[in-house]
Amino acid sequence: MRTRWIGAAGLRQSWQSWQSSHALLLLPIALILVITVADLRTPEDIHLGPALVIAPALTPSFAGPRATALVGALAVAAQVVIALFHGGLTTANHIVQSVTLAVLSVLLVVYSAVRERRRAQLAQVRSVAEAAQHVLMWPLPEQIGPLRIASLYLAAEDEAQIGGDLYAVTRSADLVRVLIGDVRGKGLAAIGEAALLLSAFRESAHRDISLPELADLLEQSVIRNAADLDSSEEADERFATALLIEIPDRDPITRMTSCGHPPPLLLSPGHAVTDPSLHPSPPLGVRGTAASEHTLDVFSFEPGDTLLLYTDGVTEARDARRRFYPLADRVAQWTDSSPEALIHHVRRDLLAHAGGRLGDDAALIALHRTPAGHRRHHHGALGHGSARA
Repeated sequence: MRTRWIGAAGLRQSWQSWQSSHALLLLPIALILVITVADLRTPEDIHLGPALVIAPALTPSFAGPRATALVGALAVAAQVVIALFHGGLTTANHIVQSVTLAVLSVLLVVYSAVRERRRAQLAQVRSVAEAAQHVLMWPLPEQIGPLRIASLYLAAEDEAQIGGDLYAVTRSADLVRVLIGDVRGKGLAAIGEAALLLSAFRESAHRDISLPELADLLEQSVIRNAADLDSSEEADERFATALLIEIPDRDPITRMTSCGHPPPLLLSPGHAVTDPSLHPSPPLGVRGTAASEHTLDVFSFEPGDTLLLYTDGVTEARDARRRFYPLADRVAQWTDSSPEALIHHVRRDLLAHAGGRLGDDAALIALHRTPAGHRRHHHGALGHGSARA
């Protein structure tokens, strides 16, 4: 049923697009008629024929090469009609105008065809990126254990829907574990490293080990696979920041281990925003980091509170005056919002701050702890989130 609905929506959208483009096609045709009639009614020393080039020049902005060729042919035909009534086709002025208009129309058709081909290639690249997203980054549930979840991923590159930022959630018998991270680089080049880190987390997070021990396993995985991903000298520079979070079902606390990743924000009812003070170790993949260097920090996480996890693509987004996005200050006005509403507000405000385009990939997760009576239980390991740009 869902596939049918998506297919019907796609057909409806295609039909509306077809109607819109054909309606706009009336504009250059009407323009040709107006210029032709005006030229025929003006004295012979006033030449409006050269203005006919406006019609085929406008057409590629909303139509393809066939429509552009049609409008170009109509414009040349109109120029011939004007010539017949103003001195004949053999005059030098009309010959130059007709030939020039024909050549420009041909060039516009070629331009339109090239643009359509590039548009099709871009659509294919985006389709591949979307397929990779669903394979590598599994959707997060709306609720798992004691948590309601909403998430957002904004890729910096237009051609990609995923990049170097990543997150995942796994569920055991009595706790939820969350990973959010950021591998070095952005866009499609970082997908392989993000996929390896996600796989390592999903494989190890269900074990009965502490977060520092889990961070050490992820550290070993990043170092082990760095040379396989890049055999050049840059292999030693492969690293990823990561924040591991563990939330037990019964205890109103959260445990965190940070590997060079920004700390989350704790949002409490009444516009209270707290920035937990973590003791981070170096990012994953920085050689020489021992397991004992990964610290476990414990904080209160009461029912009604919300943890907002993010990557540095959020806080390092700049406005036109090169000012960073003040995430903590902005979210203070939305502490009483649901996770979905919170993510929606931040997304809209962040893009407005950055002028509609980010310089780096950005990811956000809102984890809201619900009272015991409102919980539904989900099991399994899950990954990349529900909300998209």
